[in-house]
Amino acid sequence: MNEKIIVIDDEQDFLDSMKRGFFTAGFRNLKLVVDPLEALDIINNETIPFDLALIDITMPGIDGVKLLEKIKTVSPETECIMVTAVNEAKTAVNCLQAGAYDYLVKPITREDLLATAKRALEKRKLFKLLEVTKHTAIPRDSLHNAFDPIITQSDSVLRVLKEAELHAPSDIPILITGESGTGKELLAKGIHLISNRRDQIYTPVNMAAINTGLFDAEFLGHTKGAFTGATRDRKGYLDQTHKGTLFMDEIGSTPIEFQSKLLRILQEGEYLKLGTSQPKKVNIRYISATNMDLKTLMLQGKIRKDFFYRLKGAWLNLPPLRERQKDIVLLSKCFLKEFSGSSDPLTLDDSVFSVLMEYQFPGNIRELRSIIQFASNLVQGTVVTVDCLPEHLRKISTNRSKKLPKFSNTFQSLESVTRNHIIYTYQKTSNNKSRTAKILDIGINTLRRKLKSYGVE
Repeated sequence: MNEKIIVIDDEQDFLDSMKRGFFTAGFRNLKLVVDPLEALDIINNETIPFDLALIDITMPGIDGVKLLEKIKTVSPETECIMVTAVNEAKTAVNCLQAGAYDYLVKPITREDLLATAKRALEKRKLFKLLEVTKHTAIPRDSLHNAFDPIITQSDSVLRVLKEAELHAPSDIPILITGESGTGKELLAKGIHLISNRRDQIYTPVNMAAINTGLFDAEFLGHTKGAFTGATRDRKGYLDQTHKGTLFMDEIGSTPIEFQSKLLRILQEGEYLKLGTSQPKKVNIRYISATNMDLKTLMLQGKIRKDFFYRLKGAWLNLPPLRERQKDIVLLSKCFLKEFSGSSDPLTLDDSVFSVLMEYQFPGNIRELRSIIQFASNLVQGTVVTVDCLPEHLRKISTNRSKKLPKFSNTFQSLESVTRNHIIYTYQKTSNNKSRTAKILDIGINTLRRKLKSYGVE
């Protein structure tokens, strides 16, 4: 294996141990550094960046987190794994926020080290592949048709789908995040359909809906007589999903007392069925999803740190609909076609699109579908107007009309209209350049140049 790896730690014994572990696994392009400042100089002077860096947190000269920040500044493509003897959730979150891939606590087993390193390198390899299409749109037809139910023209979503496609053949656990209604379950099902387990069972489980008193019975299953009321043998989710994919939705709602049980299953690949004394092996691909901020929950003690790390072998984040302006139009037309039924095809008035483009969609795609269904029920004729929309959207139209400027007989140039629209959008996003660029569907460097020419920046 030719991946470039640098290990930075002020303990020579630890460096020697890491060297043995990596060499045994076939990694030969390895750099071991005791002095963190020397390591920073090495990274600064490398023409080809390191693929992976292992960084001790507590070192003389410079704090490991500060070193991480500096490395990410000069070599953002380098995946970083933090190593420490301090098992603190706050430190872990600080590292993750600074750009670390993972956080390992000493003593580290060779298995944990190599598993984490391989996942990080897999992510690095994936990003190298995606870098080819960074500045060009990914063609929709280049994706597997398993993702056809996910209707999108958004570059950001297409990249998530491409990343999911590349992860699918492996058994790496996948964590899908995103606001409610962004399509997390559709993405999970698509991953299963193009995985090596496509012919096996796919089991979706809503973790928030499981009664705490029935968790063991639901997940592990039980034998007849295992407890009062157990009149027959019952397969749990694990048993019935053997060799398949288990999708755990709302994973952030998992009670803390059950996270340790799931963690053991994820780590060991075995569980104890209620009423038995013999552990049972299970082979499952795990996909999790949540609309919660797991890092915040970890700080609050509601999510175990080790549980979080096991879930996020690969991390896919679906952007909200308000950041996918092109998709609002596309999805609206698709939903309208769905609800037109056998009658004459319905169309949306341009004023409706204007309202929808301004709306924030807290319920995302699910909410848009409901809005279009509501409007199609009220339409008289074949054109859906603003009057057919729910009241809170009609208010947007009314408020906009009140704010419209009085036009004179003098027409504005296209350049002037463009300038006003860009500045307006920039102000509406509270001067957030990244979000403004996404809404306008232009490159962030292009946005910066335009704002500078307008004297805004």
